[in-house]
Order: sequence, then C-alpha cells, then structure tokens
Amino acid sequence: MVIPISGLAMLIICRYISILSTLRGQMSMLTTYQPDMSIEKGLIDMSFRADQPYNDLPPLPPRQDIETKAVLKACIEARAALAELRVSGQLIPNQAVLINSIPLLEAQASSEIENIVTTTDRLFRFANEPGNQADPATKEALRYRTALSEGFQTLTERPLSTSTAIAVCRTIKGVELDIRATPGTALMNEATGSVIYTPPEGQALLRDKLANWERYIHEAEEIDPLIRLAVMHYQFEAIHPFIDGNGRTGRVLNLLYLVDKGLLDIPVLYLSRYIIGNKRAYYDRLLSVTTDEEWEEWILFMLEAVRETANWSTARIRAIRDLLNQTAEQIRHDLPKIYSRELAEIIFVNPYCRIGDLVTAGIAKRQSASVYLKSLTEHGLLQEMKAGRENLYINPPLLALLRERPPARSDR
Repeated sequence: MVIPISGLAMLIICRYISILSTLRGQMSMLTTYQPDMSIEKGLIDMSFRADQPYNDLPPLPPRQDIETKAVLKACIEARAALAELRVSGQLIPNQAVLINSIPLLEAQASSEIENIVTTTDRLFRFANEPGNQADPATKEALRYRTALSEGFQTLTERPLSTSTAIAVCRTIKGVELDIRATPGTALMNEATGSVIYTPPEGQALLRDKLANWERYIHEAEEIDPLIRLAVMHYQFEAIHPFIDGNGRTGRVLNLLYLVDKGLLDIPVLYLSRYIIGNKRAYYDRLLSVTTDEEWEEWILFMLEAVRETANWSTARIRAIRDLLNQTAEQIRHDLPKIYSRELAEIIFVNPYCRIGDLVTAGIAKRQSASVYLKSLTEHGLLQEMKAGRENLYINPPLLALLRERPPARSDR
C-alpha cells in the first residue's frame, strides 16, 4: 500500500531533493554510489505486513539520517575498542593460537543463538579430530568455524560479495544450496507461534536486493564502516536469502566485513556472545527497523556489541599471551631438555593436543612427541585423557580462560 503525498508535502520534499542534489554534487569526489530512495519518487512505503512477503523491503541506504549524534559518539568508542583489539592480536606472533581459539567460541555462540547447543570442551576436543565422531550440534558449530576460516581466506582473492554469502551458507549447512527460489519462508514467534516476519520472495528479486546490499557495503564510503556493518547486517537478515542458515551466515559476514574493511587483521571478535546474552533485544531491534524504521536503536545496539566484545576479546588475548609466556618459561625452567617455543605454542594452538599434532608441526617424531607430552603432564601443565585408541593432552588453564563469558547487558 502506498500513500499519496499532499501538495504541501510535495513542495517540502522537492526542497529536500534540491538540497540533497547539492550535497550529492559535493560528495561526487568521494563516492560514485547513487542510492535509490523511494521518498524521491513521491511515495512513502507502508506495505509491510508480517504475514505477507516483504517484497517492498526498501533498498539501501536507509531513508533517514542514521549518523545521529548518539550514533557517532558510540561509533567513536567502538572504533577505539576495535583498534585496540587489532593491536592486541599482533602481540602473539603465532596467529594460529588466536585463530584456533576465539573463532571457535564465536562458532559456539552463533550456533547457540539458533538453539544449536554444544560445549567449549566438545568443540576443542573434536576441532581437529580425523573422522570427527562429534555429536550433530558440535559438527554444525564446527562447520561454522570452517565457513569463517574459508571466508577469511577468500578475502585475499576477492572482496565480500553475494558469492561469499552463498559459499559461507553452503559450508555451514553442509549441503549445496543457492538463493531461495521457492516461497513459504516465514519467521515465527517461538512462544506464540504467530508469524512476525515474511521475507521477500522470488529468486530474481532476492538477487536484486543482494546486489543493492553489496553495492552499499563497498560504495557508501561516506558512512563509517561500523555504521554500515549494522545496516548491512539488518538488510541481510531482512532479505533472508536462504532457506536456512541465514542468521549464522550473516554473523560470519559481519566478521569478514571487518577484515575486508581493514578494521581487523584476523576474525577474532567474539561478537555473537553479546548477541546471545541480549537475544531478545537483538530480535526486537531488528524487527523495529522493519516495522518502524527505528534505525538509531538498532545501530546503537550493534555498536555497543562491537565495543563490549572488542574489549572482552582484547582482555582474553592479553590473558592468553601472558599464560603462554608463563607456560613457556615453566617448560624452559623445569624441562630444559625438551624446551622449545614451538612446543609451548602447540599446546595453545591445540588445547586438546595429540601426539600427531607435534609430529605435523615438525617438533618431534612420534616416540619423542609422546615423551614430551607425558613430561608436560607429569609437571602439571597438561592433563591426559583417553579417547578411543589415542590419548588427548588437555590444557586446562587455557580452556578455563576461554570459558569465561562476556557479561550480558540487561539494560539494553
């Protein structure tokens, strides 16, 4: 349904368009992005109905000014926290220590948002297990980790795109899939069973909206990247391009976007933990953008999520670095004959360490590797656990660090 604009309102809008055209001329040196704003067509979109496909989902950029004073202030704070996280990540020379830990926690939390629940211990135990005998929930969370890792690798070849989203979702779901072609997708209220949102339908329309989403990501350069992050995440959720896996795919894309825009070097922001701690607010604010165009509250929520989880992730990285250095020093002091920095690092890269991990890393041959791990166990640095025909050597202090969760913010 569309509402005609009155004569007086049309004069006001014409004046607005004139000002907007002037501003666009001034911005022409900064960007070639040409937004398609429905207000410029003399129409206001009032077509949303929860039980009908939202084919009139407005294109990006949002119709209203989203860079409010509150948003810009929150953005500065979030950018500062993210910059500190980026620097902290560089303090550990062996980046595998971080890549093998925090992204697994992100995988666990993002899966939990979709009620796919596993534990930190199960994730780390089965992360590198040949054949992987894990339970279904753990396997699905591990596929999220794989999707994030593979997506991160592709950024060296091409920027974030619709193709990236398709590849990520395929990996998460473990099946070949494409943009939705069949109707019938609807989002339900778990408590009442009522439909709260029906995304757009029709593969051609969805690809059109994804093309607009992609242009906004890369061309709306006058908007701060963190504000764009909030906008792109909403729009992807609203488009809901896949039959399943949209939420997790969108959250992987968030982290890849931060790397793509140079705000992080590696995807070590534990963003989903904030969302799981504020799940109701997350979904309420998403829906409020759709029903009432309440962009400011949504963007503020996402900026706070970035700020708080960046601070938490920075603290975890520093704690991991300190623990690694302490462990290395203890091995050097107590077990000088087997000491190497690589030996200390391998039990942080793999908190559930196997003899084969040392062999693969070139630290020792199989028999010596077994002796090394048993020596570390005897000196209280590791715990030994039988797992089928092999032994696992667990790093309890590291796992304890990784189990600590960022606090939920009930006031948001």
